[in-house]
Amino acid sequence: MNQNQKQEEIILSGKEVQQLMQCLPKATFVGSKIMKYQGFWYHDNHIQNVLAFQRHFQARDTDLIIASLPKTGTTWLKSLLFAVVNRAHYSTNHHQNPLLTNHPHELVYSLETDVYSKAFVYPHPHHLNELSSPRLLSTHLPYASLPESIKNSGCRILYITRNPLDTLVSLYYFSMKVMKKYFSMDVMKMILGMFYPTPSMEDFFEAFCEDRIPFGPFFDHVVGYWKESLEQPDKVLFLKYEELKDDPTIQLKRLAEFVGMPFTSQEESEGVIQQIIDMCSIKKMKELEVNKTGVINKLFEKKTYFRKGEVGDWTHHFTAPMVEKMKKLMEEKLEGTDLSYKLLS
Repeated sequence: MNQNQKQEEIILSGKEVQQLMQCLPKATFVGSKIMKYQGFWYHDNHIQNVLAFQRHFQARDTDLIIASLPKTGTTWLKSLLFAVVNRAHYSTNHHQNPLLTNHPHELVYSLETDVYSKAFVYPHPHHLNELSSPRLLSTHLPYASLPESIKNSGCRILYITRNPLDTLVSLYYFSMKVMKKYFSMDVMKMILGMFYPTPSMEDFFEAFCEDRIPFGPFFDHVVGYWKESLEQPDKVLFLKYEELKDDPTIQLKRLAEFVGMPFTSQEESEGVIQQIIDMCSIKKMKELEVNKTGVINKLFEKKTYFRKGEVGDWTHHFTAPMVEKMKKLMEEKLEGTDLSYKLLS
């Protein structure tokens, strides 16, 4: 394909996207525009990325793909997966370990927001075919919207979820930090005051309860992967943030076995599992200089990905009626699935 043909394809793609976006249901998520595509909500500037990912991605049987909703433990799981897969090449305490010199999102590439985005800025091969196997990738797309090559290949998916209340708290603080970085407080208040009140935790809560959050509805997303993990346990590994916190050793062994790299008895006796857990802890990640400065995709400050990482932080943010409403919503949405969430540690 020559340069003119490539340019024509981009233009046609742009026209196609615009035509599609005009037809999609629209709403707002705490002041930002979102659109519903294939039953799930996306920021309007993500639609083209999603289409490109669906249309062009070709999975390999060896691919390992992390799937999640935002703010459910994605960064933590990326670091754990990278450490497990690459443990034969890098010691956990050696200064050359990439996890000590790179943010986890620079090592496990997000498909719809990095690879198929114009903001693709990481210092690694731009073409997926240049990456050696196993490729470590991630996505926030629901299972039903994944490219057919992922569903039909032998690649494996590691899905992580977190109780919705702690997810909401993390999403709120992350979103507010992004807004404050790119607008001074006075400008932000002026802009939001003209079009939408300054977002509050209550705004995030109501949007969640109305199934109106980016990459959501939350429970539809979770149940989709949960059902696949039951039907295809060799294809989808379902992990809960709270269980990772409660017993990281057991969960890390599950992860290693799932990706075909189980820990040997010698590794266990030498403390390799605990070394990985310690290296990937939020405390260790927050202390690394590489995670204190700089940005991801020219937009998100690296340090904003590491806040508290606690189970139960939601107890400081929601009223009793709000908690009761969420519990009823969980019962309704998860009825008959045998899936539940532990709200406190």
